[in-house]
Amino acid sequence: MAGAMPGDPSSKKLPFALQPGETVLAFVRRHWLYFSLKMAWIVIAGAGGAGIAIAAVAMTYGFGGLPGLLSALVIAAWVAYWTVRGYFTWYRYQNDIWVVTNQRLVDSLKRHWFHHQMASTDLVDVEDLRVERHGVLQTLFDFGDVQCQTAGVVQNFVLRGIPQPARLLAVVDGARDAARRALGPVDTTR
Repeated sequence: MAGAMPGDPSSKKLPFALQPGETVLAFVRRHWLYFSLKMAWIVIAGAGGAGIAIAAVAMTYGFGGLPGLLSALVIAAWVAYWTVRGYFTWYRYQNDIWVVTNQRLVDSLKRHWFHHQMASTDLVDVEDLRVERHGVLQTLFDFGDVQCQTAGVVQNFVLRGIPQPARLLAVVDGARDAARRALGPVDTTR
């Protein structure tokens, strides 16, 4: 399975420190199809636009003289823009992760080098879990969303577009139950 729950999730570099006694149960990122479709669009837009521009300039001006030089600079800027956009699409895919440990659920996102957004909730605060899968692609490639409603500050954790969402739901559900059992019985007489 691409990007989810590998054999040894503790070997992954995490953007946060584990707490004492905490172990990683699942390390998940979006399904590879999300990344592939976005990159395909970037390649088509970047290379296709550059190809059309090169053909138009070659037929109209050629690449000699000032108009050709300016056209070449514009085409180079176009290609550079789409190359940078492709890099940051890859960067975001690599750094948009969810981690399930035996104590908490962590959502970490880095859009670029100067941005990091992270939210965490204790597993004992997870109240409801739900899997949603819509459409032919999600059914064929077995990916979808896992929605976790919590009692914490961030009331909804949505793990979007992850591979084998039912399997991850089972991991989170089992870890949540184990964390609650570790707390012991709740005193409801107070």
